[in-house]
Amino acid sequence: MESKIEILSTVTIQNSPDLYKVVDSLNRTLKEKDLMFGLALDKDDDSKAVFTIYRT
Repeated sequence: MESKIEILSTVTIQNSPDLYKVVDSLNRTLKEKDLMFGLALDKDDDSKAVFTIYRT
């Protein structure tokens, strides 16, 4: 059985120390809806974060 992950949306936003809490809450709440959320620092600017929404 193959698991396919589809990127639904990606946006670059201002980084915040508590941003990971929002992503964690979204992942815990919406995993039954086959949604997953990711957060990473922007490669070029540490003051920005890249927020991604996936369908699993």
